[in-house]
Amino acid sequence: MYSAMNNAVSAYQRIGVETGVESADPHKLILMLFEGAQEALAKARMHMQRNEIAEKGQMISKAIMIIDHGLKASLDMNAGGDLAIKLQALYDYMAHRLLVANIQNNTEIVNEVNKLLSELHGAWKEIGQFSGTQTAIKAAAI
Repeated sequence: MYSAMNNAVSAYQRIGVETGVESADPHKLILMLFEGAQEALAKARMHMQRNEIAEKGQMISKAIMIIDHGLKASLDMNAGGDLAIKLQALYDYMAHRLLVANIQNNTEIVNEVNKLLSELHGAWKEIGQFSGTQTAIKAAAI
């Protein structure tokens, strides 16, 4: 019975995420990537504390995938200029540090990367609020 309940909850969560992705604008999708990476790192820390090596590795791998194939892949190197180059280098640094954290079972490194993600997430969130305000001001001026 527990297994059936767990499968139902997992299915519900997947549907919620899929629905959120389908209805999200590009800005919201990037926010979701930051949140997904941070959630994976929180789970990795929990698994580290419990000495659950395989699960820790899966969560760190998930965070690396989100950073490499989500955040880094979303960079527009032509339009982004120097900022995109610096973000690409930062994402590479974070992925490398997470590999080291996984090998060394080092929560301090996981915390370091999580802090970097948190700062970028906060900045990205503010950009969205500023963009929304600018759109509202332009709409009100028309």
